[in-house]
Amino acid sequence: MASVIAASAKPLEGSRPNIIFVMTDDQGMNLGYEGHPIIYTPHIDRFAEKSLRFKEFHVSPNCAPTRAAIMSGAHEFRSGVTHTTAEREMMALSTTTFPQQLQKAGYETAIFGKWHLGDIREYRPSQRGFDEVLIHGAGGIGQDYEGSCVDFPPNQVRETRYFDNVLLHNEKVVKTKGYCTDLFFHAALAWMRKQNEADQPFFAYISTNTPHAPLTAPKEYDDRMLKRHPEMKKANRRWTMIENIDDNFGLLMEKLEAWDMLDNTLIIFTTDNGAPHKRGSTNFNGGFKTGKGSSYEGGVNVPAYWYWKGVLDQGVETEALTAHIDLYKTFCELAGADYSETGQTLEGRSLLPLLENPNAEWEDRILFTHRGGFGKDLEKASHENWAVRTSRWRLVGEELFDISKDPFEDHNVAEKFPEIAARLSAAHYDWWDEMVPFMINEDNVWEKEAPLVELYNKQLAAGGIPEWMPEDI
Repeated sequence: MASVIAASAKPLEGSRPNIIFVMTDDQGMNLGYEGHPIIYTPHIDRFAEKSLRFKEFHVSPNCAPTRAAIMSGAHEFRSGVTHTTAEREMMALSTTTFPQQLQKAGYETAIFGKWHLGDIREYRPSQRGFDEVLIHGAGGIGQDYEGSCVDFPPNQVRETRYFDNVLLHNEKVVKTKGYCTDLFFHAALAWMRKQNEADQPFFAYISTNTPHAPLTAPKEYDDRMLKRHPEMKKANRRWTMIENIDDNFGLLMEKLEAWDMLDNTLIIFTTDNGAPHKRGSTNFNGGFKTGKGSSYEGGVNVPAYWYWKGVLDQGVETEALTAHIDLYKTFCELAGADYSETGQTLEGRSLLPLLENPNAEWEDRILFTHRGGFGKDLEKASHENWAVRTSRWRLVGEELFDISKDPFEDHNVAEKFPEIAARLSAAHYDWWDEMVPFMINEDNVWEKEAPLVELYNKQLAAGGIPEWMPEDI
């Protein structure tokens, strides 16, 4: 464990740092720092050791919902996102995203990787607050679902799905070379260097589609893992994907240091939900009994490491109950952006008090979780796959857990504390009734050609798909 280094007492509101937000897909607690016995992640581990770590940072159980909550500063249902496909991943156009607020405050904004909040043009990131866009479609490279959530056709060859991809660069379809994660980090670094040279504050969202399935990484990562662990019959591809992410994260930190950017740049590492996991399997999720798609802790409690050289305390941990919905106000306040006018009610808090003092007083709160993905029967859905969390308690349906003593939810204490269970259950049903009117995508149907397929075919017919690669770094 790294020694604690106290940061300066400088107020952070309006300090206007560059902000780099790295969020991986389905990684959960799969890191050496979090206790994984095999994965080799030295770069992220060192970053975690010197970071301000949020031990109780909570997201949503699945991909698009977490992304909607981050972009909107409110529970994903409030912007109509209740699922990952079937038009329910589309973030309501009435939602004002925090990148839009940062743009108005003079920031350049960029996304590299996964968007997953709608592939129809008006839903894409270029229309939702991002100046620079390099993304795949759907919820993952090569995904092909009924409706609008479909990636570009050439990416749908499973054996090579994460290599040499066709991507959307701003409004143009392009052909790239190499492994997807390498490309997204490389493109992000090239763009960030330009902003730095222009003395332009920026927000960079590096949103990897890895280590989401299909599980594939460059062969050298398989070889490296098997060399370290010859007892393994074959390399675990999810783990090798994570080791590739770690190498790219190490490159990111190396370049930021070389370009003298660490003094004015906030870097955050997290993941969008728990890893796919069942207790007793070969998968790993830091001791939690569940993972992705679950309303228990294992579905939503994820690593969150924050580092800003000389500004944030280093090597410390806060147990304040925080969540993805808190990023909106936090980023806006850091950037000096006005968020008084939005198309949605903001539900999160600013994390600035905790960034300035990890031991600051933090009022208790209630966080609501629902797995989503329900059918037409909203009454039935209200009783299933939900949880309510406070700093001490998690109620999952009729099961109550005292997280302060039982973080892995092994002991149901609902009979011992019936009044707590009743109070939190009532809060859930009141919240659900409030959310139902916002679930505007439940009856959406897309019967035309998928938007990115149509865009690809039109561009192919009009002149072809050009090759594109980021500038050298």
